[in-house]
Amino acid sequence: MPLHSVEGVLDADTDTQVRREWTALADAGLPSQARHQGTTNAPHLTLSAAGSVPEAVEARIVHALAGMRPVPVRLGPLLVMGSRRFVLARLVVPTAQLLALHRAVAGAMEAAPDIPERVRVDCWTPHVTIARGLAVEQVGAALAVLGTVPPLDGTIESVRRWDPDAGRTWVVGGIPTMGP
Repeated sequence: MPLHSVEGVLDADTDTQVRREWTALADAGLPSQARHQGTTNAPHLTLSAAGSVPEAVEARIVHALAGMRPVPVRLGPLLVMGSRRFVLARLVVPTAQLLALHRAVAGAMEAAPDIPERVRVDCWTPHVTIARGLAVEQVGAALAVLGTVPPLDGTIESVRRWDPDAGRTWVVGGIPTMGP
């Protein structure tokens, strides 16, 4: 069963660049996030996940994100995760600001059920998924298609919730843009 998640949404330019990587893999006939045509599919960083997010927990998330500013992020090299089927992602370089955002969300999510260890503080690997479900023989081909990717600097501009049961997302932390 898919988990409910809290996700950092990337700025428009970074989103576009990640989607280009998705498209390059799809054009090569490889698994890619581009193949997921749902309206909720967007490049993002999963900040936390759980079996469900009760209303009281969501209220804590909204409160934890109140007043937060855009969070700069750097998408670094490609990262392969998994054991039988693989995920190809861009590693997101951990910074003090990104880790503070993660800690705030993880703290707000503490009362949610079935939180996977991989999203807990000190266990989380920040990344943006490029492809899921790669077979072992497809990993090399995917890496060859994308080549050496240059670092990509952007921002997390908002935080959203994804509800897999309802098939929808909504903003829970509208991080305002930097003003004068």
